[in-house]
Amino acid sequence: MTLPIRRTTVALLATRLTLGALALAASSMVSPAIANEKQDWVGTWTASPQPTWGTDFALPVKMVPKLENQTIRQTVRTSVGGRRFRIVLSNEYSNVPIQIGEIRAARAGEDSKITAGTDRAVTFGGQAKATVPAGAPLVSDPVELPLDALSRLSISVYLPQPTPIATFHWDGKQTAYIGDGNQTASETIAAAQTTDARTLVSEILVDAPANNGAVIAIGDSITDGNGATLDADNRWPDVLAERLVSKQVSVLNAGISGARLLDDAMGVKASARFNRDVLAQPGVKAVILLIGINDISWPGTPFAPEKSLPSLAALTTGYLQLAAQAHAHNLIIVGGTLTPFEGALSGTPLDAYYTPEKEALRQKVNNWIRTSGAFDAVVDFDLLLRDPLHPTRLLPEFDSGDHLHPGDKGNRAMAEAIDLGQLIKN
Repeated sequence: MTLPIRRTTVALLATRLTLGALALAASSMVSPAIANEKQDWVGTWTASPQPTWGTDFALPVKMVPKLENQTIRQTVRTSVGGRRFRIVLSNEYSNVPIQIGEIRAARAGEDSKITAGTDRAVTFGGQAKATVPAGAPLVSDPVELPLDALSRLSISVYLPQPTPIATFHWDGKQTAYIGDGNQTASETIAAAQTTDARTLVSEILVDAPANNGAVIAIGDSITDGNGATLDADNRWPDVLAERLVSKQVSVLNAGISGARLLDDAMGVKASARFNRDVLAQPGVKAVILLIGINDISWPGTPFAPEKSLPSLAALTTGYLQLAAQAHAHNLIIVGGTLTPFEGALSGTPLDAYYTPEKEALRQKVNNWIRTSGAFDAVVDFDLLLRDPLHPTRLLPEFDSGDHLHPGDKGNRAMAEAIDLGQLIKN
């Protein structure tokens, strides 16, 4: 089953622009004193945009199809800090523009609370109201609120008009609060509902003149943090950000749960989003690639009932293309081996998720990742996470319980296994 992906010509053109260029384009309202200072923008957080899907898919969207006269408050955690920041909104998979009534940002408190005295209006070309074009992003003016490294930022968006939700991020791993009316300035949201999906907000950029660039983690649900604890910021890219904060290197999590290397699914294929999620990021230095397990495991399940198992050659060609794109932009690319998944989702309608034939293909892929020389370095997540007594399964202490996704301890082990010297070159 292939989900309908609604891409417009505008979206394709927009993704060819760097966010750095978009950020500069939105700077017309910066004061002359600030404009004359050296500015060095880098991403500090991201949630890769995905198209929503219909009820015929095996998983729920977790987001109401439309918001109207409502405020949604979301919390993000920075990696590097900066003296000011910009918010990037995405409407990539919609054919209609989105009207923004007001956006405010503040340092986050507990749950939906904000920290008193830190509330700031977010403007676009000096205006509080804005329109996010169909099929494109929108970048805010700089918001004059310093953000520390590894700090939490609350973003409140008021949508006054009927707003169909066509672009989101399904597995946000952070509670978002939705309340009636314009509550953007409220200390606490009076929430009528909550979700752990992301809506509209796709990236935070910070002005950090001392930064040493960004590392992008691109992958599927294992990178997106599906097995990690909600609201805890303990996915493996989060832990990697903690390790790199003293180096002034940001870490952006471009994982999409359900993502595949070769085909569109719960997001477009890796080759189709590599430009947007990796190459277009300001200051990117390195990318860690961990993707392919869904290409192997989905065929023959309700996720992809008509698909057949891909060939080893098709998978390796996909990896080589991503490596070529990275190297053409002078980036370091680190390949991650695919982790064990025997027993995954057994006893459910997805019982065919694991088969011996699929395991044999995973082993071949991992051998190629380790020995091909396609990547500048390899991190052997398979060796790290597998049970030595049963190598086709996750080690129980690293297993979230579904035999597919690492839990909190597994995520930390993954981040700590990455050689920082392979990501940062003097």
